[in-house]
Amino acid sequence: MTGKKTDLRKQAEEKAAHSPENFDMLSPEETRRTLHELRVHQIELTMQNEELRRAQVELDAARARYFDLYDLAPVGYVTLNEEGFILETNLAAANLLGVVRGRLIKQPLSRFILPEDADIYHLHRKQLFKTNVALRQGSVQARSLRPGSRQIDKPQTWDLRMMKTDGTELWVHLEATAAQDADGAPISHVVLSNIDERKRTEEVKKTTIRFQQVLMDAVPSPIFYKDAKCVYVGGNKAFERYLGLSQEQFVGKTVYEISPADLAEKYDKADRELLNNPGVQTYEASVVYADGTLHDVVFNKATFTNTEGKVAGLIGVILDVTDRKRAEEEKVSLEAQIQQAQKMESVGRLAGGVAHDFNNKLGVILGYAEIALDQVDPALPLYADLGQIRTAANHAADLTRQLLAFARKQTVAPKVLDLNKTVTSMLKMLQRLIGENIHINWQPDANLWPVKVDPSQIDQILTNLCINARDAISDVGKMTIETGKCSFDEDYCAAYTGFLPGEYVLLAVSDNGCGMDKETLSHLFEPFYTTKEVGKGTGLGLATVYGIVRQNNGIINVYSEPDKGTTFRIYLPRHVGKTAQVQTRGPLEADSRGHETILLVEDDPSILEMTTRMLEKQGYTVLSASTPGAAIRLALERSGEIHLLMTDVVMPEMNGRDLAKNLLSLYPHIKRLFMSGYTADVIAHHGVLDEGVYFIQKPFSIKELAAKVRVALDQE
Repeated sequence: MTGKKTDLRKQAEEKAAHSPENFDMLSPEETRRTLHELRVHQIELTMQNEELRRAQVELDAARARYFDLYDLAPVGYVTLNEEGFILETNLAAANLLGVVRGRLIKQPLSRFILPEDADIYHLHRKQLFKTNVALRQGSVQARSLRPGSRQIDKPQTWDLRMMKTDGTELWVHLEATAAQDADGAPISHVVLSNIDERKRTEEVKKTTIRFQQVLMDAVPSPIFYKDAKCVYVGGNKAFERYLGLSQEQFVGKTVYEISPADLAEKYDKADRELLNNPGVQTYEASVVYADGTLHDVVFNKATFTNTEGKVAGLIGVILDVTDRKRAEEEKVSLEAQIQQAQKMESVGRLAGGVAHDFNNKLGVILGYAEIALDQVDPALPLYADLGQIRTAANHAADLTRQLLAFARKQTVAPKVLDLNKTVTSMLKMLQRLIGENIHINWQPDANLWPVKVDPSQIDQILTNLCINARDAISDVGKMTIETGKCSFDEDYCAAYTGFLPGEYVLLAVSDNGCGMDKETLSHLFEPFYTTKEVGKGTGLGLATVYGIVRQNNGIINVYSEPDKGTTFRIYLPRHVGKTAQVQTRGPLEADSRGHETILLVEDDPSILEMTTRMLEKQGYTVLSASTPGAAIRLALERSGEIHLLMTDVVMPEMNGRDLAKNLLSLYPHIKRLFMSGYTADVIAHHGVLDEGVYFIQKPFSIKELAAKVRVALDQE
């Protein structure tokens, strides 16, 4: 079309050269021919004008169709000049911004952009028109966009927030392209798309994902996700600690890339079985965490589906059940320890009750046997018979004392002492006890803390343990006695029944003998339990040790295995205070006599009569009473001094302690000696006597009675 118009123009110019002003110079023939050509030219021009008119009509129709489409487009279009003012806009852009289209013209588009996003807009526009400079210099190829303009490829795109005239904010996607208008001036075409719903949906999705991640990170158990191809797609902080890897290090990888091959194969097989059989999967395993610690865990996994209902992957939760398992094991152990303690306590109560009743009877037998011996000629056979009765009674008394020690009913007079010195003083005696074939290895700890315990009880403990070690060694062997210091905290004590936090002094006795199995250990401290042959032991030795240790608020542990020997560890509470030198007192002679007056109170008639005779044989004046009331009456009627009150602990009407308090008002300087066949709890705190309080355990011999009475009377 353009080429044809150019030819017509040239012909018209040539014809114009033959205008009527030049006809005078033409011949008639030339004039006739020229006129003919002019008529033909006029006809051609008319035809050309018609073509131009039709072309203009078509162009106007096309332009109308363009603007109809421009206005009917679902997205907004605006044309901006180089300064960013709107030159042209469609109806969708006006509706998007909430403005009448006519009022948008000559308005800067930045007017509708939120201030916080304005910098982004201007930055992109600056970059856009840098490209437009290249366009003006002819170095960038342009394409036709609309009548009278050219546009550069590769538009600038970005998202920002805009505000409508009613104040409503919305997200808009901008696609801007640099162009030239018909005159070559720089312009830009901008497409505006409302993405507010999409952006808000994305924000909700991001918020949800962030919330889910925060929620998962707050869960102490490791959580992980895998897709349908068993590739990790996410996990929480606990899972990162479990692996020792960050999300960036394990997301997008398979288990083979982050775990040892043997474990990876096991885990991958389980995951694929679950994906092939959708549902829930649970199994236990022992795993090593990234920090090297071994844990018992439970894997709980479940598949999840996509919107189409197809399996999209699996989620797993790793529950650490290490503490639970340990707690269950500890519970079983503690229950066993509690049952053992309850059994020992029941046996102890039974043993204490038997000892109480038996002691009274033994006291009468022993006492009258000794009285009879004093009245019989040693040359007579009867004297030997009475001696056997006394010996048997003494052995029986030893058994009851052991029972009382086991039952923690033994009354003691503790002293503050250095355990090293006490043990050292016993070594020769212990060596004679166990024999020369067993070597004693003595290992005292330096700077040992003091303990407060009855020295005679240390004798009992070591004697019984050494005998036990001797019997466990068949031939030549070694026994080690050692002392030490140790402390137990609350965490340690929580795991072991009977342990209390604090500082303790250790007394340990070990041997390299035959050792014991678990069955023997479970009965070790029961009275009368023994693995020895009949007649080789009573089975009360270790029961006595157990009772003494518990009475002193101590702890005893036994470690033993068959053919590997045995170690007894005894922990006695540390005493805070100075160590006193324990004065050893030689035994008093049986004929130690006295002249003082003794008020004797005993509710058992046979013991009252026997004890009266024993005291009178020692030269004492005895006022005997069978009840506390009778004793008070005797004291009121007595005109002379009463030097000693010797009373049973438990009696009808009132106990021995209250009787002593009543008599102190009548005789302020009266000395007190308590006796009992069972326990001294009425006058002692948990079986421990206070300083200046004297006690004699039933049954007692004349010699023991004379010694104890003399000690009580001679006190300052």
